[in-house]
Amino acid sequence: MSEISLLKRATAELIGTFVLVFLGTGSVVTTVLLIEGASPIPGNTFNVGIDIASWFAIGIAFGIAVLAMIYAFGHISGTHINPAVSIALWATGRFPAMDMLVYIVAQLIGASLASFTIVAILGSRAVATGLGATAMFEGVTYGQAIVCEAVATFFLMLAIMGTAVDKRSPAGFAGLIIGLVVTADIIVVGNITGSSLNPARTFGPYLVETIMGGVNLWWQFPIYLIGPILGAIVAAFVYDYVAGVKDLD
Repeated sequence: MSEISLLKRATAELIGTFVLVFLGTGSVVTTVLLIEGASPIPGNTFNVGIDIASWFAIGIAFGIAVLAMIYAFGHISGTHINPAVSIALWATGRFPAMDMLVYIVAQLIGASLASFTIVAILGSRAVATGLGATAMFEGVTYGQAIVCEAVATFFLMLAIMGTAVDKRSPAGFAGLIIGLVVTADIIVVGNITGSSLNPARTFGPYLVETIMGGVNLWWQFPIYLIGPILGAIVAAFVYDYVAGVKDLD
């Protein structure tokens, strides 16, 4: 990827994150609109009676978006489309600090543009659903939510390390495996924290909700910052230790 300019790689990250957030959170917005008589509860836009079948559909939408973007842009930018992934790769010495910062800015812009686009298409109806913003569910504490996001992102980063980063892995399977892990994470923990796994995925809906006068959930943003980043960094170091990747460098 070194021969590809940083601008082109950042553009790929912006587009990839746009697709992820548009398709993923768009599936949440559609689900909420389809639930008869559903109306978001202030402070938690997910508590609208989403059942396991709906979480499965939402998980599939996110998984397909990840899969498609990995195969579309993996050879260009690596398809991080997630600040937690970029930070973890930087922490393990695989990614320059400047590139990491540019990637993160591109990811946040892409996520925000995706949420703005959903509003442009659906208008105030989309804002009323919460734009697919992640939030803690009833009975979940702040600490439990951070642990949940950390554990789920740990699984995601392990899959990334094992299929996309480790050059010993069979070629061609990274997109499929990573997409499936994202899907499984959402099905399992979606009803706990909304299963963000990605600070940019949460940032976009939060920002646009605030600008459009929707529910303000910024007090929960540290959950989706600390949890995913912590989980991704721990997974990267654990994988390096277990798989002995650094010993091969």
